[in-house]
Amino acid sequence: MKIVNSINELRCHLAEDKQKGKRIGFVPTMGALHAGHLSLVNRCVSENDICVVSVFVNPTQFNNPNDLLTYPRTLENDCRLLESSGCNYVFAPTVEEMYPEPDTRVFDFGKVSQVMEGACRPGHFNGVAQIVSKLFYAVEPDVAYFGEKDFQQIAVIRAMVKQLDIPVEIVDCPIQREVDGLALSSRNTRLTPEQRQKAPVIARTLKESITFVPEKSVREVLDYVVSTINAVPEMEVEYFEIVDGNTLESIENWSDTSYPVGCITVYCGEVRLIDNIKY
Repeated sequence: MKIVNSINELRCHLAEDKQKGKRIGFVPTMGALHAGHLSLVNRCVSENDICVVSVFVNPTQFNNPNDLLTYPRTLENDCRLLESSGCNYVFAPTVEEMYPEPDTRVFDFGKVSQVMEGACRPGHFNGVAQIVSKLFYAVEPDVAYFGEKDFQQIAVIRAMVKQLDIPVEIVDCPIQREVDGLALSSRNTRLTPEQRQKAPVIARTLKESITFVPEKSVREVLDYVVSTINAVPEMEVEYFEIVDGNTLESIENWSDTSYPVGCITVYCGEVRLIDNIKY
């Protein structure tokens, strides 16, 4: 496994692989890797000749400076995990390498980037589009893998790829969970032991809410999930929306879509946790 810090060096290595007709798979990450990331890497390794994983905490997608400051950085351990997973290249650039000058591009992806996370974190998805497009241009992968925990992000990236005409296949992979149901996230390491015990109420409540469909209305399910989670000390729902999984438009009735998805963000203390469920 090679650890590469510059775009030019990475392109040189990959040019040789591409000349040999090798299929390039790519997993973009912000590091602090866990089993969820590694499930993406394992799939990438199994389905491609070459696996590239980027480890880069992207400053342009953080609208909260403290969140950027406290985001866990564990590159040495990440590299050990990636090597044992069969990764071929780790791309770990500096901020200066990825942004030699400010990226002033402003994207308009319509509704998919404006609701939920887009409304709560202004500029977040613009930053995501900036960095993912830069990484796609650097790696030029045949296929890229993303976890479904970031459900809305995948919709934004699909819109970006279409808008910029980037020839890459986007593959979404199932959420990986702890035994108690909590969706795996790098942010989980910031939970106190007491908070960690409470956090699984998110997944537990979402799972239970499936049993209400279609007997209960969309509004009744929304109210149940929010009130149940908010009843737990230190837990506060920022938003819970049930949307059409393709357009991310909120639905009022189950008959409004054949693909209803519940997307939620919850503060557990100061730690922001996201999850989703398909109804």
